[in-house]
Amino acid sequence: MKHSVKIMVTMGLTTMGLASLGSANRAFAQPLPEGAGKQLVEAHCSSCHATNRISSSLGYSQSDWQALIATMLDLSDNPNQAKITGYLAEHFPPSTQRNPKLPQGEITVDFKEWAVPTLGQRSRDPIEAPDGSIWWAGQWGNIIGRIDPQTGDMREYTLPAGAKPHSVTHDSQGNIWYTGNKNGTVGMLNPETGKITEHKMPDPNAKDPHTAIFDSEGVLWFTLQHSNMIGRLDPKTEKIKLVTMPTKNARPYGIKIDKNGTPWVACNGSNCLVKVDPNSMTLREYPLPDNNTTVRRLDIADDGMIWYVNSGRGRLGRFNPHTGEVKEWPSPSGASSHPYAIAVLGDAVWYNESGMRPDALVRFDRKTEAFQSWPIPTGTGDERIYSGIVRHMRPTRDGNLLIHQSATNRIILVTPQSH
Repeated sequence: MKHSVKIMVTMGLTTMGLASLGSANRAFAQPLPEGAGKQLVEAHCSSCHATNRISSSLGYSQSDWQALIATMLDLSDNPNQAKITGYLAEHFPPSTQRNPKLPQGEITVDFKEWAVPTLGQRSRDPIEAPDGSIWWAGQWGNIIGRIDPQTGDMREYTLPAGAKPHSVTHDSQGNIWYTGNKNGTVGMLNPETGKITEHKMPDPNAKDPHTAIFDSEGVLWFTLQHSNMIGRLDPKTEKIKLVTMPTKNARPYGIKIDKNGTPWVACNGSNCLVKVDPNSMTLREYPLPDNNTTVRRLDIADDGMIWYVNSGRGRLGRFNPHTGEVKEWPSPSGASSHPYAIAVLGDAVWYNESGMRPDALVRFDRKTEAFQSWPIPTGTGDERIYSGIVRHMRPTRDGNLLIHQSATNRIILVTPQSH
């Protein structure tokens, strides 16, 4: 089933206050310390996210808390701004308990960032389209957006109610597809006409489309994490087929297509990788070492090797699909580093350590097996802060890397340079 709607385009700044989201978050909130400003913080912050996001942060000075909050909502005219930031700075000051280990090397990187317009949207999963534009998903804002990297111009498109896009991708014609993570849809935006076409899941148990990718035949493959399914949508016939993972609660997450057109899927709830037969959609699980292994995402190198992040054990892994051999390397920051996003670029594997504060960008040299890491910044000069988690990274055509910092609504282009 599908239907089409016209989108609304937003260009200015808005604040995000979603009552339903706030109610859900308060159910998982952790009590804040007593002190002057506590009730103000609860009133302003828990309307959009649980207060445990505050306690799990890196911690900041008062000026840095003010800079961080400014990426979420506008308190510039609020007479209580100083009380709010003062409370946060007193009870959640800068901490070094989760600092990453940052091995040095010969590569330098340049971070170029764009602050997207709508505050509090949690921008994520940027990708380069065929025309060179950059698209992202603003999950909490229920929008997808476009950046012209040459001019910096941005445009945001409001999606059908309740879509809450988890990710975006594009087809060969330049249409932008998104996964409607909260309303059980996969949608397509035609950038030329502004029309959005929604495709609803044929099974009511298929509730949360997650990550999507096109194969060379123009077929869209996608995961549904908590529904424990993998889906296939043929845009020509508009038919969707779903299959359930062999292992209960395997939680399929990242998905990539190898050079033979075969989808491979990462298991975020079990120690496995899954190979999908592109014709029958038969699933074959490949178990990975250690029951504590979980995999957020994977990527496939030009030699066919499958590289994955062992999020559960803080390791980088390589799986040989021809022999079944598995090799893993401890991530620089250790077992609690929680590697998350991953991309293979030439002779290097890039990923992030999302369990660290700040979130670290890591480069692994496939030839020398050497690691090098950088803290991922947001802002410039006195307003430079370190906050956010990279949940997906993808290469550009010229060999650079697109990442994001959701907490500060930043899309970031990483340009590596060797010396």
